[in-house]
Amino acid sequence: SLFTLASGLWADPLTTIRISDRVEIDSAEILLGHMATIEGSDVRFNQRLKNIVIGKAPLPGGSHRFDLNDLQKRIKQHHIDLATVIIQAPPQIVVTRSHIEIKKHEIENIVSEFIVQQTPPDNTTMRIKEIRVPGNVILPKGRITYNVTAPRKQKLMGRCPITVDFSVNGSVHKKVWTTAMIEVLGPVVVTRKPLGRHKPITEDDIEMQTLDLSNLPANVLTDREAVIGKRTKRAVGAQTPLRADSIELPPLVKRGDLVVIIAESENLKITTLGQVKKKGRRGERIPVVNLDSKKVLQARVVDANTVKVDF
Repeated sequence: SLFTLASGLWADPLTTIRISDRVEIDSAEILLGHMATIEGSDVRFNQRLKNIVIGKAPLPGGSHRFDLNDLQKRIKQHHIDLATVIIQAPPQIVVTRSHIEIKKHEIENIVSEFIVQQTPPDNTTMRIKEIRVPGNVILPKGRITYNVTAPRKQKLMGRCPITVDFSVNGSVHKKVWTTAMIEVLGPVVVTRKPLGRHKPITEDDIEMQTLDLSNLPANVLTDREAVIGKRTKRAVGAQTPLRADSIELPPLVKRGDLVVIIAESENLKITTLGQVKKKGRRGERIPVVNLDSKKVLQARVVDANTVKVDF
């Protein structure tokens, strides 16, 4: 039922303010003009009533309750004589804020589309296992746009934090943090059997397996040829993916070995006998004693019998 507050019944004429029990608004403030139909012959006075701020609007999707006393108080605060108006209103008025709800699955689709756009079209090894979204997002009504970002230095694989910024009418309104679990399959060199420390690696020691690279260290080895002929740095168990830091080239020379020292330029080549002072692998520079001059030279290992001095 409506309560009608009428004062000054003989005033000429009165302005009528009619309010329903439920009102939906779009703005951040609740104006009397949002809530009421205002009828009267004085256009300026009507507009003055419409511009009265009743209160701050609720969050999108939320609601506030007002009663007749609240309205009277706000009108009087704006120096308007209640005797000049007739207020027709229910005991309570519920004001709700209009909103747009972005569902959880819609956010998942936004993130999924972003990941696909960042992946080369010929990549058949990538698969999105899961996208975790906190929940639905409530936004004010307006022009909705969004921007998706991922950490610049992180590859889109494994556990990836991805942010979605929702804007309303050009202003960022809500930031949503999501997590994508991305599987990337690829070939990996795996041991067939346990390998002891400093074990030379042969074809029989390894096999290729297709594994999820996102669950493996970045330096895992994916090329069989990069492993054959090298040796383990430490003992390795069976069915273990080999990493670059778990293998090494075996030393070609060791301390005490006799080698040929070569010093060569475009027009001259000198060879002499030397003795190795430190073990070395192909391409490494090691100290070698020239047995003729007894001088220690820095020479690069060429093979098990030869080192070369820059000349």
